[in-house]
Amino acid sequence: MTTATEPASVDDVLSELDQARKRGPLQHIVIPPCPELLTRLQEAMAQAEPDLNEVSRIATSDVAMSATLLRAANSPLYGAGQPVQTLGQAMNRLGLAQTASVMTSFLARGAMRVHSPQLKRFWERAAKRAQAMSFMAERLPGVSADVAYTYGLFCHVGLPVMAQSVKGYLGTLVEAQARIDRSFVATENANHRTDHAVVGALVSRLWRLAPAVTAAVRLHHDLDAIGERSVDPDVHTLVAMGLLAEHLMRRHEGLEPDVDWHEHGEAAMAWLHVSDADLGTWHDELREALDAL
Repeated sequence: MTTATEPASVDDVLSELDQARKRGPLQHIVIPPCPELLTRLQEAMAQAEPDLNEVSRIATSDVAMSATLLRAANSPLYGAGQPVQTLGQAMNRLGLAQTASVMTSFLARGAMRVHSPQLKRFWERAAKRAQAMSFMAERLPGVSADVAYTYGLFCHVGLPVMAQSVKGYLGTLVEAQARIDRSFVATENANHRTDHAVVGALVSRLWRLAPAVTAAVRLHHDLDAIGERSVDPDVHTLVAMGLLAEHLMRRHEGLEPDVDWHEHGEAAMAWLHVSDADLGTWHDELREALDAL
């Protein structure tokens, strides 16, 4: 399956993934199973009134996850005042939504460990992208911070999955980053008949993430479509926010804007009604939080 014909709506994306899983190259992609604790967390959070006791039980079931929550609660982003010393204090400081986000990140990282040198900073950058997405969601109307965080975390998850299950993919990574005559996903499709956007969306689909997240992961390289009527507005918003998050991360790392930003940054900012002044302010406000990750 290639990117010659892009799906338009959320339903189109979900249908495409279901069909591609039955036949074609996606049959041979090994998708790590969703961790049982993450499934329980999703079920607890999906209730009209989230089950706080269940979330707490899940958090306490893994010592390393509890330690991660404590570390997050005492980070510069949340660590005002006295340091928290118990898991209950940590969850109170973080709030339920951010507690769930930190737990999701921990569980996803454990389920998809990255050993390839080409992807050695994968989860660090995923955490930074997720943090930037959540930060922006709190400043943009009608955007769920939880959904934004999840998209930021899983946006490029197809990369480590393909690295683990597709022969020759690490060589493709090097080639795709070096070529200037075609896009990253075009090189992936030329070599493997699929790409990390499709595979990442399949992970999102099988892990039962929000449908808008699945569609946005699938379309995050289809930046020409930002603003088109055929694509659901919520998906446009996530994709546009993701482009801004990458730009803010690059600024934080002292890197020049990339090709995607030069070609599509203006359209993404217009879709989100974000100004250059907003970006400058957000960069300054995010600096300490990103430094801590």
